[in-house]
Amino acid sequence: MRVLGIDPGFDRLGFGVVDLQGSLVNWVSHGIVQTSKYDLYGQRLQQVRDGMKKAILDFSPDVVAVEQLFFSSNAKTAMQVGMARGVILLEIADAGIALVEVMPNQVKQGLTGWGAADKKAIQHMVQVTLKLDALPKPDDAADALAIAIVGGMFFRHPK
Repeated sequence: MRVLGIDPGFDRLGFGVVDLQGSLVNWVSHGIVQTSKYDLYGQRLQQVRDGMKKAILDFSPDVVAVEQLFFSSNAKTAMQVGMARGVILLEIADAGIALVEVMPNQVKQGLTGWGAADKKAIQHMVQVTLKLDALPKPDDAADALAIAIVGGMFFRHPK
C-alpha cells in the first residue's frame, strides 16, 4: 500500500511517500511545495493545490494521510493553514483517494511511544524506521514522512 503523507502548510507544504508491505515500511520520496510570499493569497492557494495534484499524479497513492490542525496562538496563521488544508482535502477528494487524518500527538505516540516527543525524536525515528542514511530534511518533509507512516498504520488498523 502506498501512502502519501501531508504536513499541511500555507507557506510550505511537506510531503512524504512510503510503501507499506506487511510489517515493512519503505521510503519512496519526500519534499516540499514552497509558495512565494510575493504572490497574492489566491495564487498561493493555487500553488498548494497544484503541488498536491502533482504529488498525487507522480506517486499514485492508495491513501493520503493528512495532519489535523492544532490551534495556534496566531489566528492569522491558523486561518491561512486551515484554508490551505481545505484546498488539500478538496484535491484528495477530487482524486477519489482514501483519506486518513491524524493528530500531531498521534503521530508522536505512533512513532516514539510518547505523545509529547520533540521534532528531533520524530526525525530520528523516521530515519530509523525508513533506514535512511541521514535525517530527512527539511522538517516539513520529515513530518510528512512521519504522518505517512502512522497514517498508513491507522488506515490498515482503524480503531
